[in-house]
Amino acid sequence: MGGADSKRAVWAGVIAGALVITGVSGWAVNQQGGTEQRLITVGTTDRVVSVDPAGAQDPGSSRLVSNVFQSLMTFTPGSAQPAPDAAEQCRFTNSSLMRYSCTLRQGLEFSDGSPLTAQDVKHSFDRVLRINHPQGPARALDTLKEVRVVNGKVEFWLKSPDATFPYKIAGSAGAIVPDEIYPADALLEGNRAVGSGPYVLQSYTPGSAARLAPNAKYRGMLEERPVHMVLVRYYDRPAELLGAWREKLIDVSTGQLPPEEAAEIRPTDEGIRVYEQSGLGMRSLAFNHRSGSPAAELPVRRAVASLVSRTALAGGVHRHMVEPLYSLIPQGVNGHGAPFHERYGDPDADAAREFLAEAGITEPVRFEIAHSKDAAAAAEDAETLRLQLDASGLFQVTVRQYEAEEFREGVAEGEFDAYLADWFPDFPEADAYTTPLVGTDGVYRTGYSDGEIDEVIDRTRRSYDRTAVIEEFARIDRKVATEVPLLPLWQKKEHVVSKDDISGVQYLTDNSGVWRLWELDRF
Repeated sequence: MGGADSKRAVWAGVIAGALVITGVSGWAVNQQGGTEQRLITVGTTDRVVSVDPAGAQDPGSSRLVSNVFQSLMTFTPGSAQPAPDAAEQCRFTNSSLMRYSCTLRQGLEFSDGSPLTAQDVKHSFDRVLRINHPQGPARALDTLKEVRVVNGKVEFWLKSPDATFPYKIAGSAGAIVPDEIYPADALLEGNRAVGSGPYVLQSYTPGSAARLAPNAKYRGMLEERPVHMVLVRYYDRPAELLGAWREKLIDVSTGQLPPEEAAEIRPTDEGIRVYEQSGLGMRSLAFNHRSGSPAAELPVRRAVASLVSRTALAGGVHRHMVEPLYSLIPQGVNGHGAPFHERYGDPDADAAREFLAEAGITEPVRFEIAHSKDAAAAAEDAETLRLQLDASGLFQVTVRQYEAEEFREGVAEGEFDAYLADWFPDFPEADAYTTPLVGTDGVYRTGYSDGEIDEVIDRTRRSYDRTAVIEEFARIDRKVATEVPLLPLWQKKEHVVSKDDISGVQYLTDNSGVWRLWELDRF
């Protein structure tokens, strides 16, 4: 098809032939094909910031994007190694790891029927970098210099060696959009989406629901296209998700349930299935390293590290729905260790007192812990930390809650002494934690910078064999435990509950971060 107008006309036709959901019986009619298909309803507390990949780095947006859009590469269940999706093959074309080339599969189409070309791929990457949306994935493409189309292939020219580049383009940063529909310098207006993934986004109501139908145009990593339709319901609070589960309004719960109630759900309960595994998301206490902040003093940060009980957070606040984390790199990712436990052990007030005394600090240290109102259980975590630190007599901590936008602005301006920082990586690899969290100009905006860490990060990116640099990542981890630029607190668990007639739930998510709605089916 030629021209933006014709593409938009086709898209309008897709909307006109959208799903008709019939009650809550679990059945739906696809008017385009006239066939009945089984509807699966998924409930989540994820929040979708944008359905445009250029503004969709957050977990909720990325998960929806991964079902509607294709990337050149993706992650298959149980594997953290990128595999071709829209690409037939991708490879580095020089030994310096600064040139990466991809050949597209033949016959790719977007859901509106227009062809997916190498020019669309170039446009998709160019706009992510140009828009540079604050909540988008541009930061994952920090080493990308230029995208070229050469003899029908897509060539990525990098600023510096980056063996992690295949991982980076397997996520929302690499989602492909049609160049005639998506503007080059702004997010697409409205709540529509045109992609080439396994599903078509039939409709999306922000904060409420997304309706997805199988994409008949899809060609990619999956051997078979999905055959069922999915309704994703979004809930603001864990209690609302729990209510929907109890009222049987959803078939699968994959969001944050209230910790107390979630802990009571057992795999042996009749009529349900429960799946639990380590997730990629983590929460840390980030410290302000700028002059004038109490946390700028290394002995203060080490004293805090000596007093914090992660088990009290994981077991008390979260009822074991999260796991204590003693490393910058979480479980399930190469390079994970426990350097904070090795260095500081269990909570020890005497050790904390000694750190402060050696620095001549004799009065209780006063500082504030800030947190966002929107972060799940952040108020409880912050209050637990305050009680732990104040109980030693060495600290006097104030906890302060901020609205989400005010909190983001405060982080960007370095206004807080310390704050609770959540992180969900762009891809399942140690570099996705080291570079953004402790590299110079990291996302936490704490003012921390360490030349040795930057040099080690650079070395890790020069090795195509990722197992060969595990010790380098362990070296960074040990340095972080020594300097305490941040204090890892806990690692999220992926907790999924489903009715017992739903299959494929064990493949819905893993430590790759991909949300595989196409794996769900009914017995």
